[in-house]
Amino acid sequence: MHPAEEIRGSKSKTLSKKRIVLGVTGSIAAVECVRLARELIRHGADVYPVMTHDATKIIHPYALEFATGKKPVVEITGKTEHVSFCGEIQQPVDMLLISPCTANTISKIAHGIDDTTVTTFATTAIGSGLPVLIVPAMHLSMYKHKILQHNIEKCKKNGIEFVEPVITKNKAKMPGIDEIVAHVIRNIGRRDLEDKKILVIGGSTSEPVDDVRVVTNRSSGKTAVSLAKKAFYRGAEVELWYGCSREPVPSYIKTTYFESVKDVLKLLKNKGVKSFDIIIVCAALADYIPTKHKGKIFSGQKKLVLEMSPAPRVISQLRSLAPDAKLVGFKVEDNKNKLKKKSFELLKKNDMDLVVANTTSGFDKDISEVWIINRRRKVIRESGTKDFLADTILDAVKY
Repeated sequence: MHPAEEIRGSKSKTLSKKRIVLGVTGSIAAVECVRLARELIRHGADVYPVMTHDATKIIHPYALEFATGKKPVVEITGKTEHVSFCGEIQQPVDMLLISPCTANTISKIAHGIDDTTVTTFATTAIGSGLPVLIVPAMHLSMYKHKILQHNIEKCKKNGIEFVEPVITKNKAKMPGIDEIVAHVIRNIGRRDLEDKKILVIGGSTSEPVDDVRVVTNRSSGKTAVSLAKKAFYRGAEVELWYGCSREPVPSYIKTTYFESVKDVLKLLKNKGVKSFDIIIVCAALADYIPTKHKGKIFSGQKKLVLEMSPAPRVISQLRSLAPDAKLVGFKVEDNKNKLKKKSFELLKKNDMDLVVANTTSGFDKDISEVWIINRRRKVIRESGTKDFLADTILDAVKY
C-alpha cells in the first residue's frame, strides 16, 4: 500500500471520491505543494499532480509522486493526458487546482495560451466547463501589475475562481494550506447552502469586574467555529460574531470580535441582522453582569462580594430584528431530565425555529451529545464530533 493511502480520509470524508488535478508552476511556493496534496488526501481526495518544466527545477517530481501516489505529468505525450483528465470525456476530474500559480501562467490562461503542461490542462478544463481554482503566489510588484490584475479579472469573468494571496511586506504569498483546502471543498462539495447568508454568534463573553479582572465562562468556541466552517464549505455567505474563546477562527471566515454582552447589543444596532437567512446563536453570553469597580479592587481583602445584575437577553431581540430569518438557539443544562422541556419553552418564548440542547457533560470533550428540537416538538438526538454535529444542525435548519 502506498503511504498516501495510510492518510486518506483521516481528517474527513468531505472530498471522498473527488478527483483533483493539482497544477504546480514555477513559483518558489511550489515547495508547499507536498503539504497541500497530502492535506487534500486527508479529506479523502484523489490528487493527480501536473508540473511545468520550471516547477521541476524547484521541487522534484518524486516528491509529488510520494505525496500523492501518482506519477506527475511533466509533459504532454501521445496519451493526451490533458484530455484524459480534463477533456469532454465520460469521467473527467472534479477540479483543476493550480497552486501555486505564477503571473506568467495566469496571463497565459487569460489569453488562451497553452504552451506548458499546466496551461494546456487549464485550456482543456475551461473548454470542458470544469471548475478551475487558482492560487497566485509571487513578488508583490508582479501581483500589483495592472495588466496582471486585468488578466485576473478576465479569468474571473470566465468563471475561474481565485484564492486571494496573503499580502505581507513585498510578497503576495500563497495562503495557508487549510484555507486552500476550504476553498476546494466549497467549490466541489455539497454547495447546498450557496444561496444562504448565515450569521453565527458564538464564543464566550468577558464582563469586567474592575480594570483588571473579568467574569467569564468555560465555552471553548469550538461549536461556533465548526458551524461557520461547515457553512462556508457548503457554499453559504458566512459571518461570525465571536467572543473571547480560545478556539482559533480560520482566516477565510469573515469575523467580528466582541467581549461583552453590551458589545453584542452594539453589533445588533450598528451592523443589523435583517439581511441574514439563518441566525445561529451558540454563544455563551453572560446571564449576569457585575457592577464594575473603578480601578483595581484591593487584593488583600479577606472577603469580596460582587454585585451583579441580569444581563439583557440578546436572543429575545432577534425575531423582531430579523422577522424572516430562521433562528437557532442553544440551551445548556446540567440536568438531562429537564433539558427538553426547558428547550421547548425557550423556543416558544423567543419564536425560534430550532433549539439545540446539550448538557454540561459535553464541555471540553471531543464527542458531544445534542438534542435538536423544532417547532413541532420533533427531537433529533445525535452524538459525535463538533464538525459532525455542525453539519447535522445545518441539515436540520435547512429544511
